[in-house]
Amino acid sequence: MSLQDQFGKDVLLTGWGHSRFGKLAEETLESLIVQVATEAIANAGIEPGQIDEIYLGQFNSGMMPLAFPSSLALQVSADLANVPATRVENACASGSAAFQQGTKSLLAGTAKTVLVIGAEKMTHAGADVVGAGLLGADYDMAGKSSTTGFTGLFADVAKHYGKRYGDTNLGDVLGSIAAKNHRNGVDNPYAQLRKDLGEEFCRTVSDKNPMVADPLRRTDCSPVSDGAAAVVLSTSPAGSAVAPVRLAGFGQANDFFPASRRDPVAFEATRVSWQRALAMAGVGLADLDFAEVHDCFTIAELLMYEAMGLTGPGQGAQAIEEGWVYKDGKLPVNVSGGLKAKGHPVGATGVSQHVISAMQLTGTAGEMQLATPRRAAVQNMGGVGIANYVSILEAV
Repeated sequence: MSLQDQFGKDVLLTGWGHSRFGKLAEETLESLIVQVATEAIANAGIEPGQIDEIYLGQFNSGMMPLAFPSSLALQVSADLANVPATRVENACASGSAAFQQGTKSLLAGTAKTVLVIGAEKMTHAGADVVGAGLLGADYDMAGKSSTTGFTGLFADVAKHYGKRYGDTNLGDVLGSIAAKNHRNGVDNPYAQLRKDLGEEFCRTVSDKNPMVADPLRRTDCSPVSDGAAAVVLSTSPAGSAVAPVRLAGFGQANDFFPASRRDPVAFEATRVSWQRALAMAGVGLADLDFAEVHDCFTIAELLMYEAMGLTGPGQGAQAIEEGWVYKDGKLPVNVSGGLKAKGHPVGATGVSQHVISAMQLTGTAGEMQLATPRRAAVQNMGGVGIANYVSILEAV
């Protein structure tokens, strides 16, 4: 069983575009959107007038004065006049939320070609504005002051994890995850942080790697970023220069918002989103060649190993210690550098993950390229395991 079997039609990624991630002072939200949308349309081998619908993933939450950006993509071409355009917001999973909305339009038959964009401009805002905006994605901390922001929330997750499983080596495990992703980011031309920091640096608290919220150091945290990515979805191949990529399955699951109603380390809705996507695609983890997962903090990636079923609960360290998730391992994770090194412009992240995966599956990932990948998973999350999305992509 696959998406095509279930719905009687294909959903194909036929073109894509990606900006550099980082502190892009010379760019505006509009210029980033126009850049990646133009690139994606051209890469798909179509004309702007062939786009039936547009979805834009963007979180914003007060980080930008312009809170109504859905029509910015129309700046690409006058031929996009009157095309339906909708902004989609679901915290840090806004990009994948937009991707799934575009997918559902194709499956519903209301569109044949959809442009999906993820974009965010963050670095111009002060740390207090960004911190308060991001905390708006947490039920218990929204509107409250915090010296550690979202880092503090995931630091609490790490503390609960260590307490439950008695992991006295957790800091070193998280340092290894950070070092892996920083090393991978060196090969990604779009990445914000392209420096191999090494395990010793990432595992050690120092002046250059201070503790942000115990036990999370600076190297355990993804950076504040600007950036955008776009993908064209279609029910049939276009005249693009590269082969299309097929969406084989997708899943979404939301958990309860109050922390008191969630197990702090189970990430149960994340697990369900994985199960739904794999079931729709008719595959298992052993059928995947790589995965791009939501490592906003290194503890999040560790929990993803367990949520996807790569290891049992409390055993995620095995995946990094035995090399399973490295580029030459049995399931490479975050070959792009992940959010940790690539950057995390929150609304852009989910779309970026799909674009990077499509590049891998079409052999166009440059220095990031794995040998012969045929199937990939993308996992994107909003809040502390609240809004969860997984896609299974296949080479055609």
